[in-house]
Amino acid sequence: MQPHELDLTAAADAIFRRELSPVELIDSALDHLDRVDPHLSAFVTVTAGAAREEAAIAESDIAAGRYRGPLHGIPIAIKDLFDTAGVLTTSSSAVRATHVPDRDATAVRKLQAAGAISLGKTHTHEFAFGTITPQSRNPWAVDRVPGGSSGGSAIAVSAGIVGIALGSDTGGSIRIPSALCGVVGLKPTFGLVSRAGVTPLSWSLDHVGPIAGTVRDAAVALDALVGYDDKDPASLRHNEGSYVPDSGRDLTNVRVGVPTNYYFDNVEPEVQARVLEAIDVLAGLGATLVEVEVPLTHLVHATQWGLMVPEATTYHQDSLNSHPELYSDDVRLLLEAGQHLLATDYLRAQRSRALIRQAWANLFDDIDVLAAPTVTSVAARAGQETIDWPDGSSEGISDTYVRLSAPANLTGLPALSVPVRVSSDGLPIGMQLIGRPLSEATLLQVGASYELVRGQVRKPGWSWLPTGV
Repeated sequence: MQPHELDLTAAADAIFRRELSPVELIDSALDHLDRVDPHLSAFVTVTAGAAREEAAIAESDIAAGRYRGPLHGIPIAIKDLFDTAGVLTTSSSAVRATHVPDRDATAVRKLQAAGAISLGKTHTHEFAFGTITPQSRNPWAVDRVPGGSSGGSAIAVSAGIVGIALGSDTGGSIRIPSALCGVVGLKPTFGLVSRAGVTPLSWSLDHVGPIAGTVRDAAVALDALVGYDDKDPASLRHNEGSYVPDSGRDLTNVRVGVPTNYYFDNVEPEVQARVLEAIDVLAGLGATLVEVEVPLTHLVHATQWGLMVPEATTYHQDSLNSHPELYSDDVRLLLEAGQHLLATDYLRAQRSRALIRQAWANLFDDIDVLAAPTVTSVAARAGQETIDWPDGSSEGISDTYVRLSAPANLTGLPALSVPVRVSSDGLPIGMQLIGRPLSEATLLQVGASYELVRGQVRKPGWSWLPTGV
């Protein structure tokens, strides 16, 4: 086994025991990146020189007894929406083709303070306004989309290049690509992780969180990311200690809500079957299953778009008016549409969100966790525009991917996507766990307990690599 093939926890243990040096790990990760990324396009910018320099410093510090913890010497990737001092930060857009920030986003700074080493910046759907990341390819099948907007980050973890990647989530942009690429994605409670230094899509819906290979690894990253930040007006003063789950499997005191509506409506049969099997595993661990009706589902789509589009248009208004040709067609169309929405439309969406939030708060009076599919289907083929459902309806790819993830953004609730099983086509399927505010510890424990019973999910193959690469 090559060093880059170790998950974060295993690599951290080996570094702590001096059985693996950060230099060896970073070199292995960069070699693997050079081999596979030309076929996947996860990275827009690779900072190999800086990473090797930081690895040498980490090795020296650890040898001198200055070990910072489980992220020290671990390779990470950073979504190109996050500011990185002295490193090109383009948001995968020609609008910012030459943008080099002079300071790091708070989340980047926190991971670096914990000793993590960035290999570079990962592709996003332009300005995070999409769910496909069209310039990138899914490592499970290169003719499939990786999801978005944090597609490059999910690819980097799924392909075994890094143990942790930073993502942002406005309508599912951490969880969607995590589910489609077979990795773990965590959208924390709104305000728990600072968004300072992250280019916004929709300031009232944006969240920052980690993408990781395992639930435990996501928890390790969350430990480093949390903390109040006065640079983010939504930042919360909350830290309950470590979020890393224990090794127990007992879920006897956990009530798991199983939706009777919405989350299993117009969902691919195999996705539904695999997620229901996973929910049965939770019951086998002692969890009490409670059937619940998800409230106000008819408001979700209009409310999500009624908030996201005008907020995005407001942020981009100046550059959209001065250089519209620099935006890709799909993003420019959405931003221009936002210019035609009325203030009364936006205010109705705000009122609708308030009603949804209250109804979901009441829902969690009777359950601790809601379990459901992360997305309605496996990864779509590149260029596929719609999914046709048995009831005769047709749904756009972006709409179908956002449909099951948007409620957690509208409510600000924490949500975790965990891989379950692969489909008969060999594509990953994800289960989404949603909790009440600031219940990340519970979500991560439930996810980790499931992960222990599930065992290792098959990794992507490399059949698409040219012979000899």
